[in-house]
Amino acid sequence: MRTKIFAHRGASGKAPENTMTAFKKAAEEGADGIELDVHLTRDRIPIVIHDETVDRTTDGYGFVKDYSLEGLKKLSAGHWKGWKFRHEQIPTLEEVLKWLSKTELTLIVEFKNNILPYKGLEQKTIHLLEKYHMLERTIFSSFNHNSLFKVKELYKQAETAALYGKPIASPAQYAKTIRVDGLHPSFRLINQPLIQNLHANGIKVRPYTVNSQRIMETLFSWKIDGLITDYPARARDSLHRIRL
Repeated sequence: MRTKIFAHRGASGKAPENTMTAFKKAAEEGADGIELDVHLTRDRIPIVIHDETVDRTTDGYGFVKDYSLEGLKKLSAGHWKGWKFRHEQIPTLEEVLKWLSKTELTLIVEFKNNILPYKGLEQKTIHLLEKYHMLERTIFSSFNHNSLFKVKELYKQAETAALYGKPIASPAQYAKTIRVDGLHPSFRLINQPLIQNLHANGIKVRPYTVNSQRIMETLFSWKIDGLITDYPARARDSLHRIRL
């Protein structure tokens, strides 16, 4: 099966991360799916933004959890990337799903609850995915591996993948212990024997965040299941070269 290309926060190398423009750009560039991050607003609406605060990616400041949806919608989510993006807004998960459900793209949802807890985040997300008939096209991921266990409790058919950025002694055994279907490691933590071992144990591997063409081509040659990148068009070109 061909390695799938996932646009990290959309085509975030060319457009403001986690915005509708970035997601639509990813589709234009031939991504197989998009990866996005979810928090809850003060009024408990699933919202798509990476950081716990709005400081880095908007013209506001403070914690996402302290903003109402109305307050977040007043912020510019794109001015930092360029003047032409100044009118970009932070999208709700529902806004993304309304668009995504009309495509054939796969979705990776990352729960951003490894630093701040968001009670009910998993349940609210699953409810929206069900509403837009996206559950079977979604992979749930998080650095909070307890959150992935919660997902399986709520929806036993869910495909889950544990994110990690530090070495794990036995990744295959760990994945089986926490009952996830895949692993999303930093690309710096993997090698070909590890990929082979994980595949032998029925575990899918999708490393993040791979932006170097040389590294992309190496990973594609190792038959990884998916690659998470800020530059989906670059990844598509690299995959094409490997297949020639």
